[in-house]
Amino acid sequence: MRTSLPRSLVLGGAIATSFFIGYALGAQPHMDEAIAILQSARAELAKAEPNKGGHRERALGLIDQTIAEVRAGIAFAATH
Repeated sequence: MRTSLPRSLVLGGAIATSFFIGYALGAQPHMDEAIAILQSARAELAKAEPNKGGHRERALGLIDQTIAEVRAGIAFAATH
């Protein structure tokens, strides 16, 4: 029974390490921050007067596309 405790500790340590390595690889703090910044920019544009010759509306659409691309990048990284 003495040998089972050290083996359990080693196995538990290996599992914990694998979990944290997986989390670190899956975490996307820069991508998450980019989404937050883009959402803030979108909110500001949405408040602006729509007298910009259609450029404000186009910018809103481009921000929506960009947010979708960043989310797709996060999803891709999570599976590869």
